[in-house]
Amino acid sequence: MSAREFARATWPGLLVAAIGFLGFFVLLDWVTEQERLWSLDQPVLEWLAAHRTDGLTTVMTVITNLFGPVMLPIAVGIAVLVWGRVTHRWFEPLVLGGAMVFASVLSLVLKVAVGRPRPEEDLMVVPGLVSTASFPSGHTMMASTLVLVGGYLVWHRRHSALRLVVWVVASVVIIALVAMSRLYLGYHFLTDVMAGACVGVGVLGLTIVLVRWTDARRAVAA
Repeated sequence: MSAREFARATWPGLLVAAIGFLGFFVLLDWVTEQERLWSLDQPVLEWLAAHRTDGLTTVMTVITNLFGPVMLPIAVGIAVLVWGRVTHRWFEPLVLGGAMVFASVLSLVLKVAVGRPRPEEDLMVVPGLVSTASFPSGHTMMASTLVLVGGYLVWHRRHSALRLVVWVVASVVIIALVAMSRLYLGYHFLTDVMAGACVGVGVLGLTIVLVRWTDARRAVAA
């Protein structure tokens, strides 16, 4: 494959990755410098904590647990196995699994590197439940990676306007719900969940690069 063919194949993914990671570093700068959206972090948490209800707390707890470090890996592992066995194509399922593992490791690395403390325990629904660093939100990052990468792999196999619309709408709704659950329960700041979503977009971009580069190589080989 020539350099021009490689560039043609990978530039859309590189652009998406650049947008996602740029968004992350912009948010990190705001948090570090305590400016822009950082000023909304505390007021948003305090407002949500003051307006909690038993019913909504239950709903948000279920959502956050579904995308947590226990249930989500199990669900993704089952989905990858079922997807591969039903379609007899393992490339897309393995790419999804790899993207989830990569995002999980990246989340831990970024949390340690940034080292932002969690919100005060009196704002948490269950004080002391989480002890890892706060930035970025791992739940939001993993949810973003799952729906963005998974949706892209399904759409990539067979392009259609309907699939594209469903993918975009489902991604926005799911990412927003997971992010809101982390804010509502008091475990993250607004900039944390936004940064998690941005990294998910970055992982999507890297996935697009891998998939399009693989497709281009197959086309050349054929």
